[in-house]
Amino acid sequence: MEFRYLRSFLAIAEELHFGRAAQRLHLAQPSLSQQLQRLERDVGVELVRRSSHEVRLTPAGEAFREEARKLLDQVDRAVAAAHAVAMGRAGTLNIGFNFPAGQDVLPAALAHLNAEHPRVQTQLWERRTGPQIDGVVSGELDVGFVYGRPVSPQVASKELMTVPIVALVGERHPWANRDCMPMRLLERQPCLLFRREQSPAMHDAIMGAAERAGIKLTISGEVDDPVATGVLVAARQVVGFASASRAARAPAQGLVALPLTEPTPTLGLHVVWRAEERTPLVDALLAALDQAGPFTYTSKFGGGFRQQR
Repeated sequence: MEFRYLRSFLAIAEELHFGRAAQRLHLAQPSLSQQLQRLERDVGVELVRRSSHEVRLTPAGEAFREEARKLLDQVDRAVAAAHAVAMGRAGTLNIGFNFPAGQDVLPAALAHLNAEHPRVQTQLWERRTGPQIDGVVSGELDVGFVYGRPVSPQVASKELMTVPIVALVGERHPWANRDCMPMRLLERQPCLLFRREQSPAMHDAIMGAAERAGIKLTISGEVDDPVATGVLVAARQVVGFASASRAARAPAQGLVALPLTEPTPTLGLHVVWRAEERTPLVDALLAALDQAGPFTYTSKFGGGFRQQR
């Protein structure tokens, strides 16, 4: 059964006149009559009865009209939904993000996205940079917010802002009362880091700052989960590292965040997407980022990073 036969039948049912129905559909009247005959053969019953004086629906035609209208309404909605997704006005965006993006970028950007495209749904996944890049390349994620410019040719990116890296120590650590942490003081101090593949840009920024300070870090352990890192730093005499955005929560975790200096390692926050598959939904999010930006990291610690308890 073809949808065009249903549309022809409904035109006849509404006009109750073959000439007007044919004109409405831009068909010749014989073609309209043929379509009705084919529809009646498909259905197996007479739907329209006509004489030289009138055109009317049979009881079967009356019942068929209601269901045919519902069916075509569903088809029209399906077509509209497909067009909306194709044009970036509807659908679901799977977004990976890190802590600074969740704090300083996404709230404003998603507000703009929702205002322009209220039918676009978003699913958010907090992950480190490495897993995000893997997710974008595999298609699991449509967009990611990561540290550093990806080197993979499969991924395109745009830098949004720069975030400092800070040192974390527990409140009972001998350095807890310091105002800052020159990198050279970390020589021979046990440090807690993470595997490089989890966040290459952050790992390289920390190690590069140590090299520029003329020291080599002593890595006493690798912990990939940022929350677990905070727990271990609070409990042990070790130094951890975090973005300044995440370190804003340090006092609540029994930690002290100290700015790293001489030099200060920093991270570029980038939005990333598949280079060969920039969909209309991704375009809609990138446009929302342009509207919400520019983004600038603002310290949550007032004049410094350490808060007195």
